[in-house]
Amino acid sequence: MNERSEKLKYFLREEALSQGFSACRIARAEDMPEAANALAEGIAKGHYGEMAWMAETFERRSSPLKLWPEARSVIMLAMNYGPEDDPRPLLKRKDRANISVYARNRDYHDVIKGKLKQIAGRFAARSGADVKVFVDTAPVMEKPLAEKAGIGWQGKHTNLVSRQFGSWLFLGSIFTTEDIAPDTAERDHCGSCRACLDVCPTKAFPRPYRLDARRCISYLTIEHHGVIPLEFREAMGNRIYGCDDCLAACPWNKFAEQSSEMKLIARDDLKAPRLSQFLGFDDADFRAFFSGSPIKRIGRDRFVRNCLIAAGNSGDAALVPLCRRLIDDDSAAVRAMAVWALARLLPGKEFAALARTRLHESDETVRHEWQREEETLCI
Repeated sequence: MNERSEKLKYFLREEALSQGFSACRIARAEDMPEAANALAEGIAKGHYGEMAWMAETFERRSSPLKLWPEARSVIMLAMNYGPEDDPRPLLKRKDRANISVYARNRDYHDVIKGKLKQIAGRFAARSGADVKVFVDTAPVMEKPLAEKAGIGWQGKHTNLVSRQFGSWLFLGSIFTTEDIAPDTAERDHCGSCRACLDVCPTKAFPRPYRLDARRCISYLTIEHHGVIPLEFREAMGNRIYGCDDCLAACPWNKFAEQSSEMKLIARDDLKAPRLSQFLGFDDADFRAFFSGSPIKRIGRDRFVRNCLIAAGNSGDAALVPLCRRLIDDDSAAVRAMAVWALARLLPGKEFAALARTRLHESDETVRHEWQREEETLCI
């Protein structure tokens, strides 16, 4: 490593630590054929579901050089967001809403992008090089790049795993025209462990290191439009936004729990909120409550749809009045999931009597929900 490169790396790591990042390492901007081939396979098999942008951005996503041909180095940064406690016990509290750990505070895109811009600006001033900043939503294969940079490796659950921080890492990148000596890539340390695969409630992993997003609760609650497919509803439990099961099961998290780098502390009102407070949300309530949160981007209708699935799985009859009001909601997806919830919370005869009053329903999907549930009761 030449003296200039060494000084720039030291400068970057000091800046990263001062901004609350847990790791900062360098990868060379070059083609990544193995990662590109895995991405192409997933697209060909339809594993990305409604996320059409994965195919649309494939060319740019397949290599850092396709995104920016002048780039010579990629500065990869990671921020540990390991929770204070294991989030899985909340799954047993059926009257509560389980929100993925990463979404219990401010939108990490905003937090990290602001910090990356500061680091990139100072680096550009110091080096004279051009820079570009990317966070998650850009067509960058961040996890393969983080592996090349030595921050961690892509585990069998396809997420990045670190020997120092476990599975709880936010990632961001700075592309630069500066040629910086790359760090040593990390190797796979999963061994024979299958904890993350075996814990998945919807069996979303067709094989190790391959995720079928169409079966993933994170995808279903965040990216999927319309009604939730019947086969996944019970498995969702009380997960109303995302799913942490495969992350939380990773044995390497024991190191993350010892870290003092937690910069994003969960909002108290999102640690174990009651389902009842969300089922009554209109659009204004939703926007106000989740202002600055990543949850806001899915919109009120999808969010309440998810909460109705959780209500149906709760066994809590006290939620019936809230669910009953939602059978007249403007959103067909909300109405349909309200039907499903009521079929599980009401006595059979009471649900059948209610169904007979809903013959005027105009949406075919919602009518199907009423008919299927009523027929099920008659069997």
